[in-house]
Amino acid sequence: MGDTVRAVLVGCGGMSAAWLNAVRNIGGIEMVGFVDLDEEAAAKRRDEYGWTSVATGTDLASLLSAVSADCVFDCTIPDAHYGITMTALSRGLHVLGEKPLADTMAHAREMVDAAAKARKIFAVIQNRRYMPIIRRYRDLVQSGAIGEITTVNSDFYIGAHFGGFRDRMKHVLLLDMAIHTFDQARLISGSDASKVFCKEWNPAGSWYDHDASAIAIFTMKNGAVYTYRGSWCSEGLNTSWECEWRVIGSRGSAIWDGREGIRASAASEEDGFIRPQADVSVPDLRETTKEGGHQGLLREFVAAIRTGQVPETAASDNIKSLAMVFAAIESAEAGREVEVQA
Repeated sequence: MGDTVRAVLVGCGGMSAAWLNAVRNIGGIEMVGFVDLDEEAAAKRRDEYGWTSVATGTDLASLLSAVSADCVFDCTIPDAHYGITMTALSRGLHVLGEKPLADTMAHAREMVDAAAKARKIFAVIQNRRYMPIIRRYRDLVQSGAIGEITTVNSDFYIGAHFGGFRDRMKHVLLLDMAIHTFDQARLISGSDASKVFCKEWNPAGSWYDHDASAIAIFTMKNGAVYTYRGSWCSEGLNTSWECEWRVIGSRGSAIWDGREGIRASAASEEDGFIRPQADVSVPDLRETTKEGGHQGLLREFVAAIRTGQVPETAASDNIKSLAMVFAAIESAEAGREVEVQA
């Protein structure tokens, strides 16, 4: 492989535009193929971004036999991730895939094992980790300024009218969206989950076929409790896509509104029924080299291919976030607390 990484994109729907915009901005990536079940969609996406002479197809294995590639970008629906990833790894290619990592934990474990055996980079687009604002919030709550983390709360309320496959999906909120929030919770708390109790339901007025609202209570391995409250059919007063957060420590609390607002305060004296509070300053961003969103993640993935370093969103770590999703689903179906097992 030279300085340019050659990539095949699989799945040319609306989500692929964010990937290709990032590819165009960072440079160093040559698109050598576009695959979609609808070949016209593949050709349209290819032409839109100026790779007019690049091959298109409806089957990844067939296209890989016709082109020379270093990696596969998997932008397909969750049910297709296993087949795409295993095909790419069997051809000796690196893989960067859309979230969630896989449609089942069994598939996820098999995919992670296959990547390790092939000695190839396999990572997931958990792009929110690469937002500078969330890293500032993480630095604040882990700095000790509010004491030991005891409680992490997140609220996600958006009335999302997608149409298409999401309106028909089972566990649509937990499986398709909560993976982002659960991964954020791991980043912010600095810990992984050990147990969860979850309740799912579909409120009156919902335009989804199945449960689109959920509340989950996780016990984290550092002893903190993380609570998730969310809905994809909540009209009015929508949160950001990044949620609203409150982290409570043994000395104070820190709030992030999911946009640009971070506030924190801690007890300034040791006595009093309600003790005097003092503002806590928000630290400067520590990882100054991190870029936001897809662009930062794709740049790190390309660097990992070139250097062999493990990217932050490697599937071997991200499987711990996916395990939170499937444990929450299991708990909701069983009506009891279950263990989170990656």
